[in-house]
Amino acid sequence: MTESTTETADPDAATAEVRAVPDAPYPAHWEADVVASDGATAHLRPISSADAAAVVAFHGQLSDRTRYFRYFSPYPHIPERDLKNFVEVDHHDRVALVLWLGREIIAIGRYVRLAQSSAAEVAFVVRDDHQGRGLGSILLEHLAAAARECGLTRFVAEVLTENHQMVRVFRDAGFEVSRALEGSTLHLEFDVASTSRAREVQHAREQRAEARSVANVLSPRSVAVVGASPDETKIGHVVLANLLRGRFTGPVYPVHPEARSVRGVRAYPTVTDIPDDVDLAVLAVPPDEVPGVFDACLSKGVRALVVITSGFGETGPTGLAAQRELVTDARANGMRVVGPSALGVVNLAADVSLNASLAPVLPPPGRVGFFCQSGALGIQILAAAADRRLGLSSFVSAGNRADLSGNDLMQYWDTDPDTDVVLLYLETFGNPRKFARVARRLARQKPVVAVKSGRHVAAAPGLAASTQPIDEAAVAAVFDQSGVIRVDSVDELFDAAQLLAHQPLPPGPRIGIVGNSTALGVLAADVVLAQGLFLARDPVDLGTASGAEELREAVTDLLADDQCDALVVAFVPAVTTDPTDHAQALADAVRGADKPVVSTFLASEGVPEVLTVRAEEDGRGNGHGNGHGNGHGNGHGSGHGDGHRDAGPQRGSIPSYPSPERAVLALARAVRYTQWRSRPVGDFVVPSGVDVDAARAFVDELAPAPRTVLSDEQADALLRCVGVVVAPFRRVRSADEAVAAARELGGAVVLKTADRRWRHRTDLRGVHVGLTESSAIASAYEQLVDLSGADEVYVQVQAPPGIPCVVEIRDDPSFGSLVSFGLAGVVGELLGDRAYRATPLSTMDAATLVRAPRAAPLLDGYRGARRADLPALEDLVLRIGVLADTVPEIRSLVLDPVLAADRGAHPTGVTVTLGPPPGPRDAGPRRLR
Repeated sequence: MTESTTETADPDAATAEVRAVPDAPYPAHWEADVVASDGATAHLRPISSADAAAVVAFHGQLSDRTRYFRYFSPYPHIPERDLKNFVEVDHHDRVALVLWLGREIIAIGRYVRLAQSSAAEVAFVVRDDHQGRGLGSILLEHLAAAARECGLTRFVAEVLTENHQMVRVFRDAGFEVSRALEGSTLHLEFDVASTSRAREVQHAREQRAEARSVANVLSPRSVAVVGASPDETKIGHVVLANLLRGRFTGPVYPVHPEARSVRGVRAYPTVTDIPDDVDLAVLAVPPDEVPGVFDACLSKGVRALVVITSGFGETGPTGLAAQRELVTDARANGMRVVGPSALGVVNLAADVSLNASLAPVLPPPGRVGFFCQSGALGIQILAAAADRRLGLSSFVSAGNRADLSGNDLMQYWDTDPDTDVVLLYLETFGNPRKFARVARRLARQKPVVAVKSGRHVAAAPGLAASTQPIDEAAVAAVFDQSGVIRVDSVDELFDAAQLLAHQPLPPGPRIGIVGNSTALGVLAADVVLAQGLFLARDPVDLGTASGAEELREAVTDLLADDQCDALVVAFVPAVTTDPTDHAQALADAVRGADKPVVSTFLASEGVPEVLTVRAEEDGRGNGHGNGHGNGHGNGHGSGHGDGHRDAGPQRGSIPSYPSPERAVLALARAVRYTQWRSRPVGDFVVPSGVDVDAARAFVDELAPAPRTVLSDEQADALLRCVGVVVAPFRRVRSADEAVAAARELGGAVVLKTADRRWRHRTDLRGVHVGLTESSAIASAYEQLVDLSGADEVYVQVQAPPGIPCVVEIRDDPSFGSLVSFGLAGVVGELLGDRAYRATPLSTMDAATLVRAPRAAPLLDGYRGARRADLPALEDLVLRIGVLADTVPEIRSLVLDPVLAADRGAHPTGVTVTLGPPPGPRDAGPRRLR
């Protein structure tokens, strides 16, 4: 990968004015950790004059061919004048970014503004031994973002025609590139605006790179356990034992300073003493020894660390600082970190068989991926999954989640062919905005089920990068919008997973019920209706004396009914009845069915196992064994050893639940997920008349303090940047001025106090509407002055009559901006009848948002009333969503009221508060956040 332009003859010729300032401060947010296409990390930052020696060393490591492609000449050495120009930049018109791996530069990118222009010439070069890792694309993304920030709109580049790699970098970046051939040189030009196509390319590359980084953790060729003590009570010994017991397919190296062997495997004093390559190192040493072990792993070329060791961020500020230093050093040297305080990682794929964890018992292999933030809870969760025989493909317990997070795992599972369902146990969000984006994409093809703990109590300090309490409305909004199935407990997590992993998705909400107990049938029907589903027909009660054949016929009949989308079977065996006959009959009846079936066999020991065996025999599943660790039902041998249960049920098994309520609840969640997935995604559009650059410039010019409340005039001007017009108004300080203002505005007017505290107090008459006569206007003015004690009053054009609504940008400390919508008034406020969506909003998000509040039917002709203009409301919230996404400094924006008329949506009042953007953002070029 090589740079594209030459600057050697006269490096400054292209610039209007050279503003090189040695060690000029650069924007701190330009610095970033990035992931290359092979999953390894590097550190990117702006260049400084202190980098001169490293630049010379970097140049000396380039091949003659790479230097020729970059400079269009041999250029074996950098003259002192050129070197000074390269490293002394102003970070505005002349920008250079360097990628570091450890203490060496591996790539450099730069742009130089063209004279009297908003365009710049761009160039970059990658060291030969790091070409083909996607570093040129990363540099281009970050240079384009810096250029946009500095007011540039266009890049130009000169590329030798034989430099095919560089041509491909520009061609595949997602920009609209124009080309012109000039002899042996291609002249390329493109706008640096962040287009939807460029973002798609960026996100796709991000997914592939981050997935590869997780694969480096979950599919290592070799593992070293540092701290693998001969003492069986030590955690290092436990990890080593689990690796050996799980029959990891690669070599395992115990590392202990004194032991010659551990569990019969040769041990080594340090990682560097291991004669072969090491991909993954598991650290189980005291926290004060971790830095030294890290240095040894770095020297050995280890690609990833699993830090079981505790005593870091969870202990307080000192431990948190050590944790951050560990992650910073790891990322700068190409490594990813799981933990600290991690339970470990598991990959049950047959060609890996990795159990680098403290878990003594694992579930069987399966097709469910599981991320658990809690290390302590992870062992219990894995044991519960094993008891349910819920097969897992892979499992990661991230502990403090200082580096590798649930977002990274979702990127991996997105394209993992061995995973069909994703489970998440979350205590905090690292980057909630990225979570929403990644989860939305993943859930379109694979169900994502999540438990979010800490609804009412924040996580303990130090357990994650972000521990601020998150508003429940924000979490619910993001989960709903992203298609994540949220559950309230680990039991419900597994209830949903059993259905999603073993049964097809329900095609609709019509549920059939069959059983031999009227009470159970009625109970199941009540839950069906309470969950907003429908009964396909009245529950079928076969009677307590019914036989297996009757159950088979009833189930077959319901599954054949086009009006039935899913089936609940609730059975209570009679004292004299063998329940296995009925279970086998059910399994026979569902053979080949394309509708989900869930069951409850009360007081029936062994029935779930029989259901599993018979369902697998029908050819729909992968069926395995008898559940006792002594063989597999498909005849493939004797199991995975004493650390595994034998392989469990797969697609086609019939989940059995301890009660009909839990069975129906799991089914209801699957129905809602199917409905979400069947809805169009919508388009992410910028409505006509929206000028995001003007909005951005308006706020930048204000230079808001930590908290700045805009005047009404300023708020109105900001809204006009995105095409939202508040009903025109005037400020007045006397009755005569009020009458004159009303005449100027024309038509009926509204008078309201300038004191915002009184505007929505209907009991105190802070607003007078429908005024046309001068006397009425003067009288209203006097009344408002008496009410507020201030002589300033607003005169505003009377908007068309409509249903009052409220549109807000709401600040969440972790998720950033949420757009909310509801009907205005005391009742809506009292009941909290508001709906929320995270930005960016798609057209579908806008459409569902304005229809989500419980009172929304009032907008759609309830009881014969006139319908409000819902498309106009959708357009309004889309514009507000674009504003929220473009200007994160908007900490609060309230449009109240917005009158939803039969034609148009008319804002009549607005309040805007600016402040520093909260939390991590999910915008800009690729970076680890």
